[in-house]
Amino acid sequence: MSSNQYDVIILGAGASGLMAAALAAKRGRKVLVMEKANKIGKKILMSGGGKCNFTNLYVEPENFISHNPHFVISALTRYTNWDFIGLVCEYGIEYEERKHGQLFTLKGSKEILNMLLNECDKTGLVDIKCSCEVKAVNAITDHRFQVATSLGYFEAESVVVASGGLSIPTLGGSGIGYEIAKKFGHHLYPTRAGLVPFTFSDQFKEVTTRLSGNAVEATLSNELNSFTEALLFTHRGLSGPSSLQLSNYWDVGQRFKINFLPSMDLQEFFKAKKTAQPKVLLRTLLVDHLPKSVVLELQTLIWSDVAETVIGNMSDDKLEAIAQRLHTFEVKPSGTEGYRTAEVTLGGVDTTEVSSKTMESKKQKGLYFIGEILDVSGHLGGYNFQWAWASAHAASQYV
Repeated sequence: MSSNQYDVIILGAGASGLMAAALAAKRGRKVLVMEKANKIGKKILMSGGGKCNFTNLYVEPENFISHNPHFVISALTRYTNWDFIGLVCEYGIEYEERKHGQLFTLKGSKEILNMLLNECDKTGLVDIKCSCEVKAVNAITDHRFQVATSLGYFEAESVVVASGGLSIPTLGGSGIGYEIAKKFGHHLYPTRAGLVPFTFSDQFKEVTTRLSGNAVEATLSNELNSFTEALLFTHRGLSGPSSLQLSNYWDVGQRFKINFLPSMDLQEFFKAKKTAQPKVLLRTLLVDHLPKSVVLELQTLIWSDVAETVIGNMSDDKLEAIAQRLHTFEVKPSGTEGYRTAEVTLGGVDTTEVSSKTMESKKQKGLYFIGEILDVSGHLGGYNFQWAWASAHAASQYV
């Protein structure tokens, strides 16, 4: 095989690309991985605050968003979270479980990247080229592709598009994968930023700016979903896990509700306090359950007219109305922070045109799509990595 001839060319040296390269090489395939950025695995390194939330203990198809929800089942069943945890343990990588079954390395993301590189090196069959920008992919015969790049021309029997989405462009995300998919006749669902903070331009923005840095455990919900996790106020709006999760189910112009005290029945709580402590102010009661600065802002927004009235002098109807607002406070974001800070890209290659067993295009033999380029997005918590590992495994057995 000449120096520019390979069995498999993989576009993208991120999680799915490196995993596919290592597994395909184990089958004796000669693999070239092309990476546009100057370094590989940048997104792996920054993920999970540098600790890489590499999978989750509880992985279900319901943790993924797709126009074709059954698509993920085959790959996730054949390469499970336990398979990846097994690989992590083989390398002696220490990890910890955090909330909601999330698994993070103890010593940093570099351990996961080094593990993947080590797996690629084992066979001596994987070449990785950085600063290699793909210009075009052409099918030259039924069983052969030519890939034109900034470093010259390369040929292979199979091409695997693992170029990721548009999120965090500073880490090398680009739209090349979508262009390739379109060229070969694939339908694309419109893409937008997912797992991303909300921004506001109304008066609520002034509130979030003043509360910047405060976090509360809250439930964010709309007609499609609800998430109870930390809510973080920022200079621009709302962030934290609950916001990021709901952003996947939100579109511009829509509202959603915030329940500031999801673990309490405030109506019952107020009723009991009215009898037991009639001389107390509402804010005094709530400061035990929320940061004082948050309580004062909510007081201005919800019960400023009775801020100095003791609870014993407030009507049951008034208390019920206040309780109701604290449980269903409605906001309308102006947008999100966009791809700049998004953790995933929603939408992408229509999975009805891709084999769920092999990840091969149904439109072009030898062309495969894995990872984030597909119309599959996981919830926050290690699910997008698990999809990267599972979809890479599926394709690697057939390329």
